Amino acid sequence: MSKNFAPCLIQRRALLAAPMGLALVPAGARAQGAWPARAVTIVEGYPPGGVTDITSRAVSERMARDLGQAVVVDNRPGAATSVAAASVTRARNDGYTLLMGTTTLAINQTLQPNLPPKEPGRELDPIGMVFRTSFVLHVHPSIPARTVPELIAHAKANPGKVIFGSPGVGSVSHLCLELFRATARIDIEHVPYRGGAPAALDLAAGRVHAIFQGVQEALPFLRANQTRGIGVSTRSRNPDFPDLAPVADTVPEFGEVVFWQGLFAPAGTPQPILDRVGAALRAATEDAALRARMREQGVELVTGDAATLRSMLASETERWGKLIREANIRVE
Repeated sequence: MSKNFAPCLIQRRALLAAPMGLALVPAGARAQGAWPARAVTIVEGYPPGGVTDITSRAVSERMARDLGQAVVVDNRPGAATSVAAASVTRARNDGYTLLMGTTTLAINQTLQPNLPPKEPGRELDPIGMVFRTSFVLHVHPSIPARTVPELIAHAKANPGKVIFGSPGVGSVSHLCLELFRATARIDIEHVPYRGGAPAALDLAAGRVHAIFQGVQEALPFLRANQTRGIGVSTRSRNPDFPDLAPVADTVPEFGEVVFWQGLFAPAGTPQPILDRVGAALRAATEDAALRARMREQGVELVTGDAATLRSMLASETERWGKLIREANIRVE
């Protein structure tokens, strides 16, 4: 036996003696233990400065400490967040491109079914929950209502005259008021705006009478007494507004409405990578200092695994799809 042939024979025997699964693992898969070897990008569908962006950056910074690599937020707004979501579904499923998805993933499937991804539940792998925020129902001071029952009574006494604003058709705020209209059985008008800020400014000016608005956006107006809070969209009271009762206390069928955000990866991302990202995300959302800092901005970081996020996407898709069809809501 030659000296050159002996090592080859030894290597061949070692390979044959190895467990079948190990022998068939591609070289690239065996190298996954080194992940991440470079920066990770998290794509989100909103412009800088909003609640989703602020939260994404805070969570990403904390995740980077656990992953040992930079975690960069890439803002790609447009087409009801589908620009961002579609870019992630097309990305390589190697864990280096992730998506901060929101409630719009559930809404778009019925409201704008032609927008990608058409089946986010199949085109994206859920990793975990990030945050949720409730909505405050606040009114212009000229409205003679200080509670949800009083607002409903006022609307019933003035059918078609109470005007609700929203950040736009199909926004969670809009669907929230449509759910309120249907469950409270009231006749109200809807005026859509291009964003939450102009809607809130017109509420403060009295051009519209009421809005369901995210806590972060509503806080400045409520603190300045430009508007009056009368209820919250969650089943429990909000720590920022302990005196405001849940809408569901008056209208049980209303249930609970929140705006949520979760982290996703392109479908087919290897499970070890999903687990690694999930662990870093969980460490971020459970970080006491970060939770306190975000709480001051009206954001409640929440911990939920892939199964929780998958269930949330499925249930919200069914719920909002049903409302959109029944209320005949369309984007013009």
